[in-house]
Order: sequence, then structure tokens, then C-alpha cells
Amino acid sequence: MNNDSKKIVGGGFKKVLYTLQTANRIGLRASAKALTAKNACKACGLGMGGQRGGMTNELDEFPSVCNKSVQAQSTDIQSPIPREIFAHNLKELQELDGYEVEHLGRLDTPLFKAKDEQYFKPISWSDALTMAAARLNATTPDKTFFYASGRSSNEAGFLLQLFARAYGTNNINNCSYFCHQATGVALHNAIGSGTATVTLEDLAYCDFVVISGANPASNHPRLLHSLKKCRDRGGEVIVINPAEEPGLVRFALPKSPASLIAGGHKIASLYIQPRAGSDAFLFLGMGKSVLENQHQNNPFIEKYTNHVDDYITQIESTSWSIIETETGVTKDNICQLARLYGKAERAIFAWGMGLTHHQHGVENIEHLVNVALLRGMIGKPGAGLLPLRGHSNVQGMGTIGVKPALAKDVLEKLEQQLGITSPTAQGMDTMACLDAAFNNTIDTALFLGGNILEAAPDTHWASQALDRIKFKIFLTTTLNRGHLHGTDKSESLILPVTARDEEHQATTQESMFNYVRLSDGGITRLANVKPEVDIIGALATAVIDKKVFDFSAVKSHKKLRETIAKTVTGLEALATIDETKKEFHIPLRRVTQPTFQTANGKANFLASALQQHTIDPEFPFNLISTRSEGQFNTIIYEQHDSYRGAKHRQTVFMNPRDLTHLGLEHNARVDVISAHGEIRGLQVKAFNITPGSVLGYYPELNVLIGRALDPRSRTPAFKSAPVKVIPTRTVPSDPSHTD
Repeated sequence: MNNDSKKIVGGGFKKVLYTLQTANRIGLRASAKALTAKNACKACGLGMGGQRGGMTNELDEFPSVCNKSVQAQSTDIQSPIPREIFAHNLKELQELDGYEVEHLGRLDTPLFKAKDEQYFKPISWSDALTMAAARLNATTPDKTFFYASGRSSNEAGFLLQLFARAYGTNNINNCSYFCHQATGVALHNAIGSGTATVTLEDLAYCDFVVISGANPASNHPRLLHSLKKCRDRGGEVIVINPAEEPGLVRFALPKSPASLIAGGHKIASLYIQPRAGSDAFLFLGMGKSVLENQHQNNPFIEKYTNHVDDYITQIESTSWSIIETETGVTKDNICQLARLYGKAERAIFAWGMGLTHHQHGVENIEHLVNVALLRGMIGKPGAGLLPLRGHSNVQGMGTIGVKPALAKDVLEKLEQQLGITSPTAQGMDTMACLDAAFNNTIDTALFLGGNILEAAPDTHWASQALDRIKFKIFLTTTLNRGHLHGTDKSESLILPVTARDEEHQATTQESMFNYVRLSDGGITRLANVKPEVDIIGALATAVIDKKVFDFSAVKSHKKLRETIAKTVTGLEALATIDETKKEFHIPLRRVTQPTFQTANGKANFLASALQQHTIDPEFPFNLISTRSEGQFNTIIYEQHDSYRGAKHRQTVFMNPRDLTHLGLEHNARVDVISAHGEIRGLQVKAFNITPGSVLGYYPELNVLIGRALDPRSRTPAFKSAPVKVIPTRTVPSDPSHTD
């Protein structure tokens, strides 16, 4: 156990004070204006704000806000980056860490770095847009790719994918290929739809919640209110995670005086710590116990599902000894979990990237769905499936078509309504695009937000791949390390954009609950930034012949929404949202009746083949990349991690027994080495985590993570990277990295 974290409680007075201090730092008036305006929250996929007003969710609960919301505002409400910064050469800027780069300020001028030059130079908007259009006109569509983060709007994302397809390429992706693509594949296979089957309201009805491979105490803090309410109703909250995260053990709800005074309340009623990546075996064991105790819902199975016999055969052919060996969890503990589940009437299964970030991520989720189907927990209120999404509009980007392949009906509508015939060549996923760049077959790329360098595995390789793209266009509010690395020999054009609440026209976003919000925008902070739609539209107008499509006809966001409503099934309500201001859940996604969007309307049990794990004798430990409490995706807001007791990010966590075996003490210095890279001088802390594991911070540790992918989803295995740990050969020079 980490002695530094024995008494750590999630949330609490410290988070209240932190939020107030952050608001005071950026200005109480500015922060209050940002948080109360009618704009969707810029942080996680849980969602709040929109037309109900800031800090209010779709259930009209107020205040529905957390420190992540304030953190997201803090980077937007910064002064412009001083022009003197650009007098520093590239190598000097590359010495900055993620926190330092993000806190340089807001970008308020287009920047250009020429080939083989070492300086970014401010240029005019006219020169920037002319240059970008010229480079796109000078290449061919097959040598380009387009990428979008989940923080942009539906309008910008739709226009981007429309531009890419009119231009002639299906090489267009959003960041879900690095997170929940495995979820989409698995859910489509099982139930015919790739998103959550529940809404926020369903969490008020459930009596059993499983949180698997996720840490919402840090990444979705407001979800803890729903978990605590479930416990208050006498329900169970089961956490499945290799690491015992303090905020999931005990959490003090900031808006509950009783919870604050009590020093927090227990969140997890049962905490299961399997070997990382063994979730499919754990869920198989859970199903095995359900059947052994005859807790399955036979009428539901017989009437509403397919292929249960294949699943039962797989269960019967898998021994308890294999399940225990693979998971590291005893039969007794798995049966305890199954017994609690057997008593539940309405269960919700929620999960994060601890399930998807493996070479068998799809199988992990398919087996989770099997367990839900076994007791009929999909297809009634208060029960179902909940993938925990990161970015506030990452799900929306997939819905409106920022992906290589579109549904047949969408392709037909694009041609019928807009006259755009999409290219027939198969589009490449994100890793395939980076592979192509590394192999010198991509020469131009456009990035709508995000930090693809640090979102990708194998950082050195990713940097080389990006530098082999001759011309890169970035649209962003602030600089990040992805703008400064991977550009030594190539050209980069960085264009400053408005933040969501600064948009000149209203935009929409979709939460992980399939809820579409309308954000008014309207706040003015900087004079020389442009909306994303304006930039994409200007480039498309300059590049695409009007005979193909007249992009000047969709400058208006309202017109874009009307176009989306005509072409994307489920978003028809966007056609009138400007007049009605009526936000909505996308139809058919909430599953309250056992009717599924499969060929025969039944859900599918999927007896996915499972591979037993092996240990590489040279690299015997498994590296699990994770986020700190003080970050959001690749954005670093704080250098320390208050929940895990780490004072800096050059920290890894290991089981005390592993430290003893290696002859290491708590707070010792170690080198962590993989087949792809090494990091020296990290501080190692004893932590309650499964033996054989090393927990460390993303994105810094991506240098150690190889390019192994889940073949079915093309998602990198960020949480199963073989490494070895040795006493350090390097003493850190930075005194802040010592306790």
C-alpha cells in the first residue's frame, strides 16, 4: 500500500477550494460568465449546460459542475501568447513539457513554420488560408488525411467530413480510434447500435452499477453523485479495476455538506482487482457463476436473444482454474460478485478504456454484454450499457460522419440531397494513416483540434511519421506538444480558433447519453481567432469546384444543421432546434424495450475466442497508462496527482510485493524499459495494484508503448505494454522531482 495515499479521499473541501482558486485565478467574473452561459461543458462526455444554462444538466439538477469544468475553462480564459515566445527556436520550445506549453496562453495569430526552418512566424489570415488551399490543390486526395478531436462541434465535424469526401478521400477519423472504437465494434455486433443504451435518468432507477476499467472519480467526477445515490437506495456499486483508486473507494461530494463533514462516503461496495486486460475472463466467470446458481433470465434469453448455446458451451469448456489464473481473482470473489448481480433488478454496466486498450478490447466488451444479456439487463428502464466517453463531443463526431466508412443510408442521402458522391476507395483508420505517413505516402494532413502526437503510441515513431507529412494544418485554441514536435523538417501551419463559448453562431454537441445540446457561443475574448466552420468552409470553397458542391452555401450553422437533419438518421430534430431551442435524446438509442437494431431484432450472445496471456521473460511487467487527477486527455492542468499521492508526473506505481522482489523501496528511483523506448529516473511508489503491473502517466509513458493493435477495432494496446523495471542509472536533475 502507498503510505502517501492511505487516507486519501476523492472530492472534498480541497476540490472545492481548488475550484474556487482556479476561478479566482482566471477572474471570478470571467469564470462565472463562462460557467453560466448557455453552452455545453467543454470537459467530459457526461455533459451539462446548453439551453438549460451552465451548470445545469438534462434533469435540471443544479449546480451540475465539477473541477474538470473549471479546468477546461481555465485554458480558454488565458491571455494571448506573448509574441516574444516565437523568438525562441523550435528546439527551445520542444524543451517545454505539456503543462508549460498549454499554459503559454491562447493562440491568437496564425503561425507558420517553413520546411527545415527552426522558428514559427506569425502570418496573416489571408496568407495562411491561401497557403493551405494551395497545398491541398497541389497534392492528390489519396495522399491526405483529416483528423478531428471530440471537442469540436457537430457542425464543424460534419463540414470537415463533407469537405474530405468532396475532395476525394475517406481518410477521415476522429479520436475514438484511440479510445472507444472497440466499444462501437462490440456493441454493433451484439445489439446493432454502438452507443449507450441508457440515459442519465436511468442511473436514478438502477440498483446495481458496475464500473469497469475506468476512474470516474477523476475523469467524470459528477458521475459519483449518481453512484452515491445508488448506494443510498441500498444498491450496489461494483468497481473492477487493477488499481485501487482512492476516489472510487471513498468520495466526499463537493455539493453535499453532509458528505463533506463526514469526510466522504464509501462508493464501492465491492472492489475487484483483476490482472489488466483479463476482463473477458472475469465476465466469463461471472456468467459461469450466474448459470451455476440459476440466476439467468430464461424467458428473456429465449425470446430476445440469439446464440446463447454457443455462449454456454464456452462457459462450460472454460474451467475455474483457467479463469482464476487469467484474472488473478479467486473463484470465491467472482462468485460473490455474481451473487450480488443475481439479486439485482436493474443493473447498469459502465466501462472505460481499461477494457478497450488491449489487443482483445472488442472481446472484453462482448463478454461484458453477454453478462448483461444473461439476466435481461438490456431493454428496460434503469438497466443497460454505458460506455464512459472522454471528450464532450467525441460521440457526436462519430454520429455526424467523421469516420472512414459511412452507413449506406447516409451515403445515399449525401448523394440525393447534396449531389456529393463519396469516394469508393476504403478509408484508412488513424493508425493506418500514421503508418502511411511514416512510409512517405501522406504529404498533407488537416487536424481539427487534438494532439495526435501524444494521443498515439510509440511517441518517437509517431513524431517521425508526422514529420514525414510535408504540410500539416492544425486548428487549435492553444498550443500543445503535438504542434512543436514532429515538424523539424516539414511545414506546419497552426490556425487559432474560437472556443465553444466564443463561437459566432450556435453549435451542437452530443453527450455519452446520446443527448444533443445547443450551445449559444457569443463570448468575445480574442480579436484574431476564427470559428472552425469559417476556416473549413473557406478552405473547401477555395479547393472544391462549385460543380461538385458549393460550400459557400453552408456558411450558416443553421443551414449546416438543416443539412445534417436531411442526411443523418436520428438528427432530424436539428432542422428546427434554432427556433425551438429544444434539446433532445437521439431516437432509438435508449433501449427501454428488448427490441434491438440487429437483422432479426434480437441481441446476440457472442462467444468470442479468448487467448490466455503469456509473460515475456525479458519484459515481465505490464505497463498500464493512466491519467492523473489533474489532467484531461492529453491536457495537463496540474503536475501533481492529489488522489494517488504523487507530487509530480515522473512517477510510476507498483505492488509492494513487486518492489520487495526487485529490492526496491517506496519512493526509489527506477528506469522503465520496453522494446520501444525507455524512461530513466522515475520515482516508484508502492500502490494497491495487481502484482506484475506498472501504472504510469499518459501521455509521457507513450514512448514505452508499442504499436500493437486490437485487430478488430484498430485500437492501440495502451494498457498492456510489456516492460521491465530496474534501479535507475540516472539521478534526476530537477529538484521538483524529489520528495
